[in-house]
This record gives sequence, C-alpha cells and structure tokens, in this order.
Amino acid sequence: MNNVILAFILTLFAGLSTGIGSALVFFTKKTNTRFLSVSLGFSAGVMIYVSFIEILPEAEESLIAALGNTKGEWFAIASFFLGILIIGVIDKLVPDFENPHHAYNKKALKEIRDNKNPENNKNFLGQDSGLLRMGTMSALAITIHNFPEGIATFVSALNDPGLGLTIALAIAIHNIPEGVSVSIPIFYATGNKKKAFVLSFLSGLAEPLGAVVGFMFLKIVLNEMFFGIIFGAVAGIMVFISIDELLPSSRKYGKGHQEIYGFVAGMLVMAISLILM
Repeated sequence: MNNVILAFILTLFAGLSTGIGSALVFFTKKTNTRFLSVSLGFSAGVMIYVSFIEILPEAEESLIAALGNTKGEWFAIASFFLGILIIGVIDKLVPDFENPHHAYNKKALKEIRDNKNPENNKNFLGQDSGLLRMGTMSALAITIHNFPEGIATFVSALNDPGLGLTIALAIAIHNIPEGVSVSIPIFYATGNKKKAFVLSFLSGLAEPLGAVVGFMFLKIVLNEMFFGIIFGAVAGIMVFISIDELLPSSRKYGKGHQEIYGFVAGMLVMAISLILM
C-alpha cells in the first residue's frame, strides 16, 4: 500500500509540474532558453538511457519468467513497439499547429510577449481563430499526451520506487515547457493570468488520472506477463517522447550543442544513480 501511495504522489508531482511552466511566464521577465534547452536534453538522456538499460530488460525478464526464453523475448520486443505505436497514434491525432510539443523558439517567445494583440499574431501563429483557441487546444493536447505518461510513471514507481522517482523527475522537466505552451497564448488573448494558469494546471491532472486507471488494471491483472507488457510499452513510450518531442524542442531553444550536452549529462547521471541505487 505504501508503494501505491508513493507511486501516485510521484505521478501527481510529474503531472502538476505543467503548472510550473505556466507560473514562470508570469513571474519571470525573460525566458532562459539556454537552461530550457539543456534541461530538455537532460530529460531525454535520462528517459532513453533508463528505457534501454533498466525498463526494457525488466520487461524481458518478467516475460521470460512467464512465457519462456523465446516467447518472452519476442513479447518484450512487441511490447516496446506497441508503446511506440500507442504514443505515435496519439501524437498523430493532435493537429501539427496545435501540438504543444512543438516548442516556441527564442524569437517566437519574444514576439508573443511583446505583442499582446491576438490579431497581430495571426500570421505568426497560423491560427484563424486567434490565441485563445490555440491555448485551449494546447491544453487539450497536453491532457491527451499526459495520460499514457501517467501510467508509465505510476507502474514504474509501483515496481521500483527509485526508478519511479527518476522517471517522475524526467517527465516533470519536460512538462514545464508544456505549461508555457498553454499559458502564453491564453494570457495574451484574455489578459487573465488566473485563467491561463488554471487551464495549464488542469491539463497536468491527466497524469494522476492515468495512474488511477493503471492501478485499476493492476488490481484486476497482477502477474508477471502483465507487468512485462506494461514495462515494455512504457520503454517504447518514453523513447518516442524523447526523440519526437524533447530533443527537437531542446534544439529549438538552444544554440550549438547544448541539447547534446544536456542529453549526455542526463545519461551519465542516470547511469551513476542506477549503480548507487
């Protein structure tokens, strides 16, 4: 029971960090894009390293125990690509111009901050219906994306609290710029800080909701095979998120090789922490 509570708390923390990005918009005069670039690269490094070195091998171990060597290995591979397929389909359903994971670069952030009239941003944002629709749709898109992330964090923390903490921190880092994606357009469309913050905050609740759904399934089917399939899918989801969202966003925010420095640092920290745990 203690592990269940801890897993839910970690998932809640990861999801609600979306609100941090929203709050930063209102309390900082300037966005530190260099720090954002390194942080996103770091998060990608953590998620990719832990997926291949820790989560996928654990999935394979569980499935081999349940199905034998050959079947277990095949099921582990199938589970991994199933995770990629699930998050890929979700990503495909979100229209490109409303996808919150396509980050604002430094120039874009400055243009939105300096120009509070939605009509003047029409060409830049590619939106016929203005900033409010963009922010609202970003909130909806983030909610959809966060649901499988919530399941991933919860299941990992339930099986291994140390691993769950690492994954929760990595997902929390990548949720911060998502909050920016929601709050900036809504704030400048309405002038209402509270509305922008609340929408961003609520979109993060999809992660603990994913944790609740994950727990309900675990109560029904709690065995080695189920854990193996879920862990394999979690690894696939995290690798897809890192390659499709985190690294491209990191490159947009940074200069030179900042995203690579962050990426390598993330892998190094993850490698050391796995040895120490």
